[in-house]
Amino acid sequence: MAAAAYCFLLQLAAAALVALSATKVAEGATVEYQFDVATMNVTRLCSSKSIVTVNGQFPGPTVFAREGDLVVVRVVNKAQYNMSIHWHGVRQLRSGWADGPAYITQCPIQPGQSYVYKYTISGQRGTLWWHAHISWLRATVYGPIVILPKLGVPYPFAAPDKEVPVIFGEWWKADTEAVISQAMQTGGGPNVSDAFTINGLPGPLYNCSAKDTFKLKVKPGKTYMLRIINAALNDELFFSVAGHQLTIVDVDAVYVKPVTVDTLLITPGQTSNVLLTAKPSYPGATYYMLAAPYSTAASGTFDNTTVAGILEYEDPTSSNPSAAFNKNLPLFRPTLPKINDTSFVSNFTAKLRSLASEEYPAQVPQEVDRRFFFTVGLGTHPCAVNGTCQGPNNNSRFAAAVNNVSFVLPSTALLQSHFTGMSRGVYSSNFPVVPATPFNYTGTPPNNTNVSNGTRLVVLSYGTAVELVMQGTSILTAESHPFHLHGFNFFVVGQGFGNFDPAKDPAKYNLVDPVERNTVGVPAAGWVAIRFRADNPGVWFMHCHLEVHVSWGLKMAWLVQDGSLPDQKLLPPPSDLPKC
Repeated sequence: MAAAAYCFLLQLAAAALVALSATKVAEGATVEYQFDVATMNVTRLCSSKSIVTVNGQFPGPTVFAREGDLVVVRVVNKAQYNMSIHWHGVRQLRSGWADGPAYITQCPIQPGQSYVYKYTISGQRGTLWWHAHISWLRATVYGPIVILPKLGVPYPFAAPDKEVPVIFGEWWKADTEAVISQAMQTGGGPNVSDAFTINGLPGPLYNCSAKDTFKLKVKPGKTYMLRIINAALNDELFFSVAGHQLTIVDVDAVYVKPVTVDTLLITPGQTSNVLLTAKPSYPGATYYMLAAPYSTAASGTFDNTTVAGILEYEDPTSSNPSAAFNKNLPLFRPTLPKINDTSFVSNFTAKLRSLASEEYPAQVPQEVDRRFFFTVGLGTHPCAVNGTCQGPNNNSRFAAAVNNVSFVLPSTALLQSHFTGMSRGVYSSNFPVVPATPFNYTGTPPNNTNVSNGTRLVVLSYGTAVELVMQGTSILTAESHPFHLHGFNFFVVGQGFGNFDPAKDPAKYNLVDPVERNTVGVPAAGWVAIRFRADNPGVWFMHCHLEVHVSWGLKMAWLVQDGSLPDQKLLPPPSDLPKC
């Protein structure tokens, strides 16, 4: 779909939502969507392939709602793959059956089957997104969730003149399901992508893609809110617009103290609303919007290319101000940080603070009931007997683990097993709260890099105040890991480089206005500390949002028990819950 048409559709749908006379429920309205999942042929980079899409759109349709609305999405699977949809960042209070990760909260929707996702948007407003949550199908099955404030409630900043989605994606010429299938067979790293995209378009810096360029047309003096989503599979991205600063007002659908930057960093899974104010008068120039990866991994293990969109001004003196792009105008290009600029990333993340106002307080747990220390990083599995593998050495396969446990998805859904009390043989409740064998996490790696396999969960009583320190390791490579927690937001109370020091580091925590998120980068060769309250009963996935690492096992799950009050209990499953 052309970029202009995509933006137009977003505006149109927003207008439709405002005018919507939907069914009234206790809090808000009921908004209903139908998602038909099917394949279609798409051409990018001079080659065509069949991709899985929703409603024949790539990226997929925008889900619009207001805070307090009940969202109902009927997903019909007309593709040849099993499917599930995750509503990334939606709290899903007591509605874990609608969260979407396959084999965690539901069995997948099989070809020819359907499932209705129902959830209420509680206490959230901003930008989130939805995506497939099975195998690597989210490469093309994704779209925005736009949550407007309740009717009559303003933004805590000056309202923009226009809102525009900016979704970063990743494109392979090959079939992504074949890419990951081959990697899992060989034990090696998967082939890297061929391009990044903005709203599905690779843009002029790639071969034969100038016609597939996202263009943002602006009027002098107007302010635009970019609803930015990183839907790339395996890459954190820097983003900058030449000649224009960006003011961040929201991350992961939580308001922040406005911070103005030239460049922002956004990891897969993260979202951000930023304000861009056009120059006061026609500049007689156009400007590249560039995104390129941040990575400390070895060269060749990630897509080291740059995607460009173009910001162009309407010329008020022209007889046709919205005429096609004028190729004679100077075209300015922003300077992005170096690909491995970890200090930039650290300084950037430190600038983000919760609004922490009377209206939007930061409810940081001041006291902690349970503390956890998780190592997160890569490792190995031994090769099969007499087999050769393409892992770090000839007799190993790539793996990844949390506290040395590489998570194995069960063949039935964890939430159903928990709810029915039939967990025996499906999962165990003995996930290690600290590493079994401490080591110098960011120093010289141990000789034995093998990790164990298991489907092991942490069980939390309802209401538990949790502190989790995630410690990156240098095993095989020291790299950043963007971790996403389903079912909760958390507060990022501290971060640092090297090994976490429990005697000294907690004294530096920010317990006043830490940023509140659902996805956070564990720094390369460093640590991050988060706090959250386990006030949502169910089984909640937590995983690295680099899809290659998820495939290798960098994931785990929390089981939050019911509370004693009626509104603290998981609701029963819907009658159409898919079966395995």
